[in-house]
Amino acid sequence: MKKMNHILSISAAGMLGFAACKGPAQKGAPVMPPTPVNITEASVAPAVYYDKYPATVVALNQVELRSQVSGFITGIFFKEGEVVQKGKPLYEIDRRKYEAAYLQAQASIASAKANYNKAKKDDERYKRLAEQDAVARQVLDNAEAALETTRSQLAAAEANLASVRTDLDYSLIKAPFTGRIGISQVKLGAQVSPGTTLLNTISSENPIAVDFVVTENDISRFATLQGKGNANDSTFRLQLSDGTEYVHAGKILAIDRGVDNQTGTIRVRIEFNNPDDKLKDGMSCVMRVLNEQSGQRLIIPYKAVTEQMGEFFVFVAKDSVAAQQKVHLGPRIQDRVVIMDGIQAGDKVIVEGFQRLRDGGKIQIGIPAAPKGEPAKK
Repeated sequence: MKKMNHILSISAAGMLGFAACKGPAQKGAPVMPPTPVNITEASVAPAVYYDKYPATVVALNQVELRSQVSGFITGIFFKEGEVVQKGKPLYEIDRRKYEAAYLQAQASIASAKANYNKAKKDDERYKRLAEQDAVARQVLDNAEAALETTRSQLAAAEANLASVRTDLDYSLIKAPFTGRIGISQVKLGAQVSPGTTLLNTISSENPIAVDFVVTENDISRFATLQGKGNANDSTFRLQLSDGTEYVHAGKILAIDRGVDNQTGTIRVRIEFNNPDDKLKDGMSCVMRVLNEQSGQRLIIPYKAVTEQMGEFFVFVAKDSVAAQQKVHLGPRIQDRVVIMDGIQAGDKVIVEGFQRLRDGGKIQIGIPAAPKGEPAKK
């Protein structure tokens, strides 16, 4: 009996001890301290940003040089890669047979002219005699027929001369316009065929163009920009493949005639000055077109934005409480981002320390500096 009373006493003491431990917890969980944060004020500032399009540099004028006559290359009169002036001789094809044909054609014309002049004089003489009934009508008819024949022969000789003169001219290939010539595809002594053998390519350089495609929804936008004639502003900027920006501004030269029905896009061509020959035909680059929404916009640091399920949020400090607010983002500008809506200018946006926050959580503005040897808190 004494043993049982002893056990009951121990059990009662244990229950009293458990109740004593449980008592304080019933008064409420321990209060979490406010989360230290840093804030910045959302402000309106100039926001200039561009839409980007993959683009290609193209020469405004480019011609493949091909021979129109056959023969052997007997002369090359340029340095590969240099700028050649319009009319400069570039290639010579063996001209001897074309010069001979030209001389022969000239001789044929001289003969045809002599025959024509003789026939003309005969015709005039027989006409005077016919007026006096001193010659038969048949003789006059024969004279007139001979005159027409010699006239036709002279015309044929003149046409032949023009043809052989053309062949002679084609044997000396000249620059059709001022531009930069490429590496020659033939060497001295090479045989060329009419219209098939590629000799070289020449292209203009200044000005030069850049082509890119836009969707058909943007046609009206670019048509409006074309009408403005913006040659000296920053509407069109070119970013080169190495990331640098081309110094000269561009202007719309042309919008293609129609939309590609397979891709739903249309080609736009921008013209740029190229005095230093920095832009080369075929280069890849990025066309940056000034966004029409550029201007005074609400901007915050990009690091203040969090993403959840494809939506974007920021924490705003309101009376020592963090309020989570959904925002719609505009373009990112370096380390900042444009906010289209969701917050207003003057709102205190939390930029550091929000990683441990929940909507409605207590905050303490100002993250204390980390003690020496310890990392700074976030």
